[in-house]
Amino acid sequence: MDHGSGVTMTEVSSGDFAVVVYREDETDPWQADLLPFALTEDLRGLIHALRQQPSITGAIGLVAVGDDFFVALRVKSDQVTVFLSDVTAAVDWDFARQVLEYLDIDVPDDDLDQVLPAGDLSIFVDLGLDEMELGALSGDLDLYPDEVLASIAGRLGFAQPFERALDDASE
Repeated sequence: MDHGSGVTMTEVSSGDFAVVVYREDETDPWQADLLPFALTEDLRGLIHALRQQPSITGAIGLVAVGDDFFVALRVKSDQVTVFLSDVTAAVDWDFARQVLEYLDIDVPDDDLDQVLPAGDLSIFVDLGLDEMELGALSGDLDLYPDEVLASIAGRLGFAQPFERALDDASE
């Protein structure tokens, strides 16, 4: 990734970050890079950035927004799969509204008081994380979005590259 483009990088301590995870071939080790902070607010830009990764197996995007929600994406050629941890985030966050619009789901009423995921719960099934487990993780109110994403990274086998990408940003 070219981080010298003048785009401000994420301060991980802010709680907002976007990470791309990829491997060029199924036998290669996972790699992860922090994406520009602006992509935590721009779904189309995020999808475009994921498409730029040289990966025949597809690229994974993981975005945490504050203490409120996370978004997971997989982009493989023209196929884009999206998961939003909590539809109620769309009441307060433009990025969550963009995800719901992309998924063609209406923004819920602001009086909805439960965590409901949206999108493809089977986004990581082929990598070993089933729908039930992803649903349980996204609904765990004791975990912050960055903690859920770290747990997902661990379950999918790229915890170290993911942590390294976040650590690089805080240096």
